[in-house]
Amino acid sequence: MLESVQDYYGKVLKTSADLKTSACCDISSTPAWLKPLLANIHPEVTEKYYGCGLVAPHLLQGCQILDLGSGSGRDCYILAQLAGPSGKVTGVDMTKEQLDVACRHLDYHAQRFGFANVSFHEGYIEQLDTLNLADHSIDVIVSNCVINLSPDKDAVLREAYRLLKPGGELYFSDIYADRRLPEALQQDEVLYGECLGGALYWNDFENLARRHGFLDPRLVEDRPLEITDPKIAAKLGNTRFYSATYRLFKLDALEPACEDYGQAVIYRGSIPEAEHLFQLDKHHAIERGRIFPVCGNTWRMLKHSRFESHFEFIGNFDQHYGIFPGCGGALPYDSGNSNGSTAGAGACC
Repeated sequence: MLESVQDYYGKVLKTSADLKTSACCDISSTPAWLKPLLANIHPEVTEKYYGCGLVAPHLLQGCQILDLGSGSGRDCYILAQLAGPSGKVTGVDMTKEQLDVACRHLDYHAQRFGFANVSFHEGYIEQLDTLNLADHSIDVIVSNCVINLSPDKDAVLREAYRLLKPGGELYFSDIYADRRLPEALQQDEVLYGECLGGALYWNDFENLARRHGFLDPRLVEDRPLEITDPKIAAKLGNTRFYSATYRLFKLDALEPACEDYGQAVIYRGSIPEAEHLFQLDKHHAIERGRIFPVCGNTWRMLKHSRFESHFEFIGNFDQHYGIFPGCGGALPYDSGNSNGSTAGAGACC
């Protein structure tokens, strides 16, 4: 299957227009603050880009960043501008044709940015030990619609957890299904190349993440996918697919559920491009200056990560009040296009 994916993305697809579905294409609106960064990207890099989300979390200045399945390098070059000259971005991809595009424009982007902080490596995202990166050395790992293409997702998450610093995060977009796919569909080469055949059932993914140490997966945003190709739609039947962005924090003290300790945070409004509202995830849109009740896990995610200095923290873990309402196991994605924002609601889940 790896050879099939390499062939599909290296030889079959010439541009994103050749894809048969929208699964691997980012059709979401680009935030205004990112548009100037996109304008700096070489046209060939953008043309050869395949992805299902925009993986650019806040507060990356000076960070060590790793992009799993970096492809033509579009996201790496966006992240490079956010990381700045004191940061570093490393991209890894197994498809030589994609890497050739990315590497061909290293000098172009260095001149455009005024600094060089990007490198690309040929390799497999299941075998990150070959990159000679030290354990606990990476602040943020990103990936854009690639993990679904891996035949060994266990290895990907295990390696990501090993490389992240305590308090670091895996922030990535991918494709998920509302049910487990039959083996025949999983082995269909076109479906696999279109990011559908390798898509995990969403609950299997969340359990997989927990098994590898990411104890409280947080959904940032999602959108349903419309399968417009008649032949592909006929194969898939009633299975529904979603493009979703998750952030997984490496924090040993996280609990399996959202437990209430009577805690709260106050956002200082000091994160660039998020001065009025910081969106930690789909259910935590935290307004500046407002007391925002949170569960113990959210408190720790903010307290023990790069976000700490941007919040005031209220409370401790001395008194437990039970679980936050709504922390259930239902399908977490929206059927429509709402982003599910709960600004100011003060509810954990």
